[in-house]
Amino acid sequence: MKTKPLDAEQNAQWNTEASNHYYGLKHWGRDHFRIDTDGLLEVYPFRGSRGIRILDIVEEAKSKGFELPLTIRIQDLLRTRVKELNATFREVIEEEGYGGAYRGVFPIKVNQMREVIEEILEAGSPYDYGLECGSKPELMIALAQHENLNSLIICNGYKDDAFISMALLGNRMGKTIFLVVEQLSEVSRIIKLSKKLGIKPKIGLRVKLSTAGEGKWAKSSGEEAKFGLTSPEIIDASKRIKEAGLEDCLQLLHFHIGSQVPNIQTIKRASVEATRFYCELEKMGFPMQYLDLGGGLGVDYDGSRSNDESSMNYTMREYARDVVYNVKSVCESAQVKVPDIITESGRAVVAAHSILITEVCDKISKNSIEPEIIKDSQDVAIIKDLKSILANEFKSNPLERYHDAVQKKEEADNLFNLGYLQLKDKGLADAIYWKICKELLDYYRHKKIKPEELDKLQLIMADQYVCNFSVFQSLIDHWACNQLFPIVPIHRLDEAPSVDALLVDITCDSEGKVDSFVDTEDVRSILRLHELKENEAYYLGVFLVGAYQDIMGDLHNLFGRVNEVHVFLEDDEEDGFYIEDSIRGFSINEVLGFTQYDGASLTRQMKKQIDEATKKDRIKPREGVRILEAYTKLLKSQTYLSEQ
Repeated sequence: MKTKPLDAEQNAQWNTEASNHYYGLKHWGRDHFRIDTDGLLEVYPFRGSRGIRILDIVEEAKSKGFELPLTIRIQDLLRTRVKELNATFREVIEEEGYGGAYRGVFPIKVNQMREVIEEILEAGSPYDYGLECGSKPELMIALAQHENLNSLIICNGYKDDAFISMALLGNRMGKTIFLVVEQLSEVSRIIKLSKKLGIKPKIGLRVKLSTAGEGKWAKSSGEEAKFGLTSPEIIDASKRIKEAGLEDCLQLLHFHIGSQVPNIQTIKRASVEATRFYCELEKMGFPMQYLDLGGGLGVDYDGSRSNDESSMNYTMREYARDVVYNVKSVCESAQVKVPDIITESGRAVVAAHSILITEVCDKISKNSIEPEIIKDSQDVAIIKDLKSILANEFKSNPLERYHDAVQKKEEADNLFNLGYLQLKDKGLADAIYWKICKELLDYYRHKKIKPEELDKLQLIMADQYVCNFSVFQSLIDHWACNQLFPIVPIHRLDEAPSVDALLVDITCDSEGKVDSFVDTEDVRSILRLHELKENEAYYLGVFLVGAYQDIMGDLHNLFGRVNEVHVFLEDDEEDGFYIEDSIRGFSINEVLGFTQYDGASLTRQMKKQIDEATKKDRIKPREGVRILEAYTKLLKSQTYLSEQ
């Protein structure tokens, strides 16, 4: 990790273009996020659209009673990504003269929220865009939401008899539902249940490729992967299917190389290997029709266009072109008809449409206390030494001053631990030390060359901005696997940010922090933000959070789901948008229910204790009533910090 200080020229001539560069909007924003002339961040849902000020959305949501933290869903941006994926594949197929079609499906696990699924299906309807499910609850969603009989439903994951039976009954309704065999044991169950119900199944096989994955989720693929059949198991499964008289039912081959694949070379190798398997199954007499490449299409979270884990060294068009070209080339060499291509791209479809907005509600700073620097003959020796270093009485160079200060700080700590230094002197010693460190960092901030040992000091000295949200609820992948998400102030972007900051959430957990930030060259360990102003809100936006974060967030500290608004572009509106729908975050009463507590029962318990306290004259009756009213009111309120 590294930190990149702003140089003197940037500070002196700061403007919105400088913010654009520093926060990487030109790179990860893909023209969807820009800064206007007033320093406010705007979202552009599609090319040529009008920009919407994100601050305006926040203010309107607050006027409707929706406090922060707040999830903003830009529904038009979601639709844009669905259309872009499908249109890109269609264009590439036409350009390459490919004989098959593109039959994309959205993997429900990436974002199961009803409003997201409905928007995706509506936007994808002209393209016959379908759904993928990996559990019984997701199958229930897919069956009910799926109305376009020309689109597909792909069933992955472990399947019991109830799962298989329900999928088969969906086929009876005229839907095209493929049961993808992930484990060899599923073959016999599919055969048994299809015969029992008298419904011919549509079968796919998931193959474990020898091609290794790449990135954070590389273990999704390869021979040690959790799901899929080895080549001997593929032969065994196809033999069982043929012996059961269901050879015409095996029509699909599936593989998954992993989520967020950063390197296009990995995708090329995997698509070639999988197509070889497809061609061999066709030559074995099975009427193969579909090749499902699974997920993997990445999101350029840091905007570096590299093969870094949080990036991708290819575009959506390059991805589509390479897939189509490689499948076509292998099939032509094997003299096999090309398949219809399926992808299960989820992250690339939904990541950009969702924005988390949080307010900085406090800060923790090493420089919060200014030491009183007065020469006093009564000072203990260690204080005199530190004051001399602060005044630089010995004309030391900056690095020498730092080394001397570190030595004296260690001496002060040891003296205090041994009982030879009073608390007031320990406090003064620490305050002087931090002041020396700040002066050194300020000195080197605008220097092109800085001693490496000060990199760690810059991180230690960074302010901690306390933000009203939970990392574990809203940015679970940052905590679990250090996934990077772009973080940008949504206003004041025409001002130079002057504070080195880390972000900490309001959970009672030291892991509840954000201390790695996107950068096109490396990973920043601090983020430059603006000084907080008294009585003025400071809002940060966390971007590209639409994939997985909604559903995977946990209930650490029982904070629960945040408020949410769904925004649509509307040129007739003065500010260019309207909030079509809104969803309240969890109340305290609701999250307590997840842990087997009942608000009414808790209230009765409180009343019993209040009555007892009243009887024993610890409180007056009227005060007891007020306490109970406050308790019941708080139960109905939301879990996060409130302005009231």
